[in-house]
Amino acid sequence: MCGRLNVVTDPLCQLVTEQLGLKFHAPTNQDLRPTQQVEVITTTQRHDLLHQLSTEWGIQPSWANRILINAQAETVATKRTFQLAFKQHRCVVPCSGWYEWQQQEGQSRKTKYLFSEATGQPLYMAGIYFPHVDSRAQLVTLTTAPTEQCAAYHHRMPLLIRPTEVEFWLNSQAEALTPLLAAPEDIALNVVAR
Repeated sequence: MCGRLNVVTDPLCQLVTEQLGLKFHAPTNQDLRPTQQVEVITTTQRHDLLHQLSTEWGIQPSWANRILINAQAETVATKRTFQLAFKQHRCVVPCSGWYEWQQQEGQSRKTKYLFSEATGQPLYMAGIYFPHVDSRAQLVTLTTAPTEQCAAYHHRMPLLIRPTEVEFWLNSQAEALTPLLAAPEDIALNVVAR
């Protein structure tokens, strides 16, 4: 689920800057993959200012034999691996969209679909990060049960945060975030085969 992002600098960076009131920049990468650099937005330690942070997508805990790139929104507050990051290090990932693949009946190859906001606005994916003193912070994105539209393509989807709720997501106590842990049905998406 959601192992590829689409980031197109123009108009993404300008729109994020206007919506959130900080100067945001991310290089274009129309096939952003795990282990690559992802620009996220979080808050300062005092939770009063938004700022941009460069992260690397994925973590590999000592017990895991592969990189973890996603955490389930339904259990992120209680799973030991993610609990502290969810409480103290939430972020949003501004992007132009994400990809899913689906096997079509009678076809040998999977079809790649791009999911983007219907009017060209940025999408803000919920995430948590793991800060490191001597290296880039590591990002894990959150997933949730899909909307009816997305369920036709995959059994999970990214947890999307409305632009008007970004600061609430970043600044609130973890216990107050339960209403945001389900897919917002009012974010209209375009789905296009690539």
